[in-house]
Amino acid sequence: MLHQGSKGAGWLCRSPPPHFPVHSGSVSLLLPGVAFCERPAISKPSSEPVWRGLCAPPARMEAGSWAPRRWPCPPGIVLLALASVLSSLLSSGQARVYSRCELARVLQDFGLEGYRGYSLADWICLAYFASGFNTGAVDHEADGSTNSGIFQINSRKWCKNLNPNVPNLCQMYCSDLLNPNLKDTVICAMKITQDPQGLGSWEAWRHHCQGKDLSDWVDGCEL
Repeated sequence: MLHQGSKGAGWLCRSPPPHFPVHSGSVSLLLPGVAFCERPAISKPSSEPVWRGLCAPPARMEAGSWAPRRWPCPPGIVLLALASVLSSLLSSGQARVYSRCELARVLQDFGLEGYRGYSLADWICLAYFASGFNTGAVDHEADGSTNSGIFQINSRKWCKNLNPNVPNLCQMYCSDLLNPNLKDTVICAMKITQDPQGLGSWEAWRHHCQGKDLSDWVDGCEL
């Protein structure tokens, strides 16, 4: 029903059914019925906030039937959504997916061949099963830590993320591990390999590479 609202002259208010759904990602909520008010279109520029254009009140399509086109939402939700999209774009913008032989040559130039007794093929195998050769890969663990970069180095111990109380043994931010030039990633990976477990610190290497013939990982590469 349309009626003059309490917001003042010129406003029209709609009374929705007792409850209507509000969708947020994969969650649907039922909110108590509230009256949505809107001012009829006028010729002069509107002074309404920008977010109101993104989150307009639903329109009644026919008597007794509510068919919302867009859902009401507070400006904070819009800002969070925009920040999330921007963060994803920045991360994907600097990511690089190496080819097998391209990565082998880069890691060889960094001196990983034979480092701590591990072959170049060990490192290539690890990178493939950890991230698919993707320098921008980020995985979130249930405990709030993250695995970052081509070797999926974890923030619990090796790099600094949101938690200021981690050891940060590599003395770098986890975001540094996403750089496609791999310099910081290799420095940190060497630090990890100095641990008594060596490459065994990576579950991916233990499950997919340890004790196996890895010669195919560098086969055909001009090294």
